Amino acid sequence: MVSKRSIGKRVSLRPGKGWLRRNFITEIYLPSLFVRRRGIALRPQFPVLTADQVCVTWIGHASFLVTWRGLNILIDPIWSLWLKVIKRIRHPGVRLDHLPDIDLVLVTHAHFDHLDRRTLRKVAAAQPIIVPEGVGTLVEGLGFNRVHEMRPWESLSVGDIHVTLTPCLHWGARILHDRYRGFGGFHLRLGSRSIFHCGDSAYFDGFSEIGESLPTEIALLPIGAYEPPSKREVHMNPEQAVRAFKELKAKYMIPMHYGSFRLSYEPVEEPVQRLKEEIVRHKLENAVKIMHEGVPEVF
Repeated sequence: MVSKRSIGKRVSLRPGKGWLRRNFITEIYLPSLFVRRRGIALRPQFPVLTADQVCVTWIGHASFLVTWRGLNILIDPIWSLWLKVIKRIRHPGVRLDHLPDIDLVLVTHAHFDHLDRRTLRKVAAAQPIIVPEGVGTLVEGLGFNRVHEMRPWESLSVGDIHVTLTPCLHWGARILHDRYRGFGGFHLRLGSRSIFHCGDSAYFDGFSEIGESLPTEIALLPIGAYEPPSKREVHMNPEQAVRAFKELKAKYMIPMHYGSFRLSYEPVEEPVQRLKEEIVRHKLENAVKIMHEGVPEVF
């Protein structure tokens, strides 16, 4: 039985101590406007898979394409080059028109860097979409044939794809006052294979229970945006992501949520540098897969 404490928690939205000591506008925002976008959109040669293989393609930020048995699942897709006024500093790794036909779309929460209505409208082709409770109103009318809303620990099967919404430590408001919107991660059971996309989450004590309740092979875990202007602890740093990975008891870890947008004070290169140090410290060279945008990886 799942304990009540594992339902997930909403982070405090109160700014942390010392949040006014630095100026995000002058240190991060304005300089980013004059940085040339890096990276290129590739035209991937998606491999032919056996019945037991899974292909994972990182698009950038928290966006992934997961392919299994001819089915294509898109998670937190965002192709926009701007988050309102925040500039994307790396191009998505795949052009939208180079995607295969998408069978299912998953969105972990309503924040603009995860739920991008412009992108969703372009990928919608009368397929289902799954979102947390309270987020459905944001994706209705975009072209999906069915909108499924889920609460933490609820499960749903879409054909042969078994999806469970997991708890996390974050918040789901699209704008400041709509705090009724849900948030979480997604665990996918694909035959004998399993993938866990934890969404946006700070480190919390629920990862062990997720791992016990939902055995996970491949864990997609965020490693960036851990020094936000508000000084709130709303994302994991690389060391916390490795801790979460070990508590999940997963076989592989794929880092995400870094490099595409400057949302935080840490230097762009720092999350991967710190992760590499942590990989060596814990002897995880064969377990952590640092991916390149637009390059399919077969597991």
